[in-house]
Amino acid sequence: MSSIILRTASRLLVGLLLMFSIFLLLRGHNEPGGGFIGGLVAAAAFILYGLAAEEVSVRQAIHFDTRSFIASGLLIAGASALFPIFLGLPFLTGVWGKFGLFGGTIELGTPVIFDVGVYIAVIGVALTIVLAMAEE
Repeated sequence: MSSIILRTASRLLVGLLLMFSIFLLLRGHNEPGGGFIGGLVAAAAFILYGLAAEEVSVRQAIHFDTRSFIASGLLIAGASALFPIFLGLPFLTGVWGKFGLFGGTIELGTPVIFDVGVYIAVIGVALTIVLAMAEE
């Protein structure tokens, strides 16, 4: 049973932590941060939500089995690592392309996609471990 203060504060903090985790994910290519630490912060947001509510509420909030997060994150990271091979480049070589977005262009590369895969996998691993412990 959690306190009313924790339940109220967690409503605000979960959103802030998730936004901060996205910031860390996207910042990680030029400065400290990246998929791993962003994934840990996102998992911490869900863990905080679980402390304020219950473990069942966290499972309902994420809508997927946490092991599917692990599998999809590894698949995304692996695909971005293998993509350069199909272009005749070495494994894990960064490949960049320009894409039109909202009337402008944005450069997107395989390192960003790799970090997104790591982000998703880390969320899955952390939540799988913590939610399994919460069931006990």
